[in-house]
Amino acid sequence: MILRGTIFRDGALRACRLAVPLVLAACPPGAAAAEPSKAAVFPVELFDPGVVGGRKARPDEARKLALVTDELRGALKDKGGLEPVDTAPQAAEVSKQGPLYKCDGCAAPIAKALGADLAVTGYVEKGSGQIFNLNVVIADAATGKVVRGGQVVIRADTDDTWTHAMRWIVKNRLLAEPLPGKS
Repeated sequence: MILRGTIFRDGALRACRLAVPLVLAACPPGAAAAEPSKAAVFPVELFDPGVVGGRKARPDEARKLALVTDELRGALKDKGGLEPVDTAPQAAEVSKQGPLYKCDGCAAPIAKALGADLAVTGYVEKGSGQIFNLNVVIADAATGKVVRGGQVVIRADTDDTWTHAMRWIVKNRLLAEPLPGKS
């Protein structure tokens, strides 16, 4: 008997027909599907180089930072297949180490403590009243090695331009190619 180019004897074919259901029954449901990577997506921060020592974000800036953070979390979950973890349990450590954009990789051990595989950080660098740079980095939580990053210039100070910039970074820089461990 010939089956897809392979020659089987009747006994060998019967043995294969019996073995396949037994192997499939031994595998738990979903065993073949990889679990989604967990990502600690930290709040996007503000960097204002015009102020020595930095400053806290104004209420309108804080709202936009929260907006782009939510956009980043949602896009990485929906389009990147990542499972965001709650970063609130490590809020005190983030505050102590922060700002994360200048702590030289301190986000990775914090993400690892949260049980995440990846640490995602971002910041908006204020250039002028209408020009900003949005930067996002994804690092391996175990090693701190940067696995992906992106930057885009925002040329207007509106909710739409900020969220559009985040969507652009996710699509064209962070997820342009599959993340390590994803295919």
